[in-house]
Amino acid sequence: MILLKNTQHASTADFLSSAIQIAEFYGFQPLDEMKTTRANAEKRKTAPKSETEFTYARREERPLTSSARRCASCVRTSPEGFLAWRTVTSTGSIPSVSLELHVVGTPSSIAEAMLLVVSNAIADEAGIGERSLFINNIGSHESSNRYVRDVGTYLKKHIETISPTLRPRTVEDPLGALVQLIERGHPAAPRAPQAMEYLTEEERRRFWDFLEYLEVHGLPYELSPQILGSRDFWAHSLYEIATLDPETGGRITIAFGGRYDPIVSRFAFEHVPAAMISINCESRGKAREKRPSRGIPAMYFAHLGPEARRRTLTVLEMLRKAEIPVHQSLLFDKIGEQIARATQLGSPYILIMGYKEAMENTVLVREVATNSQEAVPVTELPGYLK
Repeated sequence: MILLKNTQHASTADFLSSAIQIAEFYGFQPLDEMKTTRANAEKRKTAPKSETEFTYARREERPLTSSARRCASCVRTSPEGFLAWRTVTSTGSIPSVSLELHVVGTPSSIAEAMLLVVSNAIADEAGIGERSLFINNIGSHESSNRYVRDVGTYLKKHIETISPTLRPRTVEDPLGALVQLIERGHPAAPRAPQAMEYLTEEERRRFWDFLEYLEVHGLPYELSPQILGSRDFWAHSLYEIATLDPETGGRITIAFGGRYDPIVSRFAFEHVPAAMISINCESRGKAREKRPSRGIPAMYFAHLGPEARRRTLTVLEMLRKAEIPVHQSLLFDKIGEQIARATQLGSPYILIMGYKEAMENTVLVREVATNSQEAVPVTELPGYLK
């Protein structure tokens, strides 16, 4: 949880206002304002009826149930995918508010990378000091079966050291039991089997593609086998952002998330790729965020090819800091889809980065009315556009 005393914000509302402004620069929209469509009656009969049908390994997973349900209903009206944000209030021992960011509709690693880049920008703007990003990968449901079975076998060998109240869970839900042992600092937890060792070759390639986005952006990370969650909710990547408490020196988790295809697909009755991150902040002072009106961007940023796509996040962050609003469609793979979207929006200028531009660290600035264009070095782009 983010403690406001460790930020430059005086209230929760100040923090949320700043964070939402950053998210909306990247194209995130309020999830609760998006149009939804209910599934037909026949499909609704098989829908999960209550939270009791799910196994929760972490307390952060409970709010995700309602968010996944809503995202699934939005998929039917936005089949091309969407970016959304939502705030969730918690009334636990310490009241808090979580800002959830969702990227729905793409299986590409750009989804997780974008969430982490935006979260990092939010933390920077808040003045949160030294942070650590921990990443794990539990693979698909099929590939993780052997991992979970071996976790169960491992826990049986250490059953005498596990508290009697937790022992039944080691049989019913080995992964959830392991998460509990990790949170309690049990000495057997660090030696447990590691999920990344069970990934298939295809899943490893997909995982390294995700990490390459972070390396190109210059976002440091650490692989950690102890970042885990329930298989009812997660598949593939899981991540956690933590900072140190300046008073105690202890580790404080300020954000957690991952790819949650399993849970959203259950509500959508079809496979839906989705990733999210939840940034948790204590509730103090005013808690209702202000949303300043954004100007309509006059430019559209388009990418062509995987190399350009990997570098786009860095360029977008540079433009955000320069307060230059742009449209983008990183969820689209094809340049034709992006140009069509730019035409639909009526953008007078299109910024294009292809493979050649990515290698030369330039961006093409095209004026739609005259179809003239100029290659501009990325470092000079903010000044040129202004």
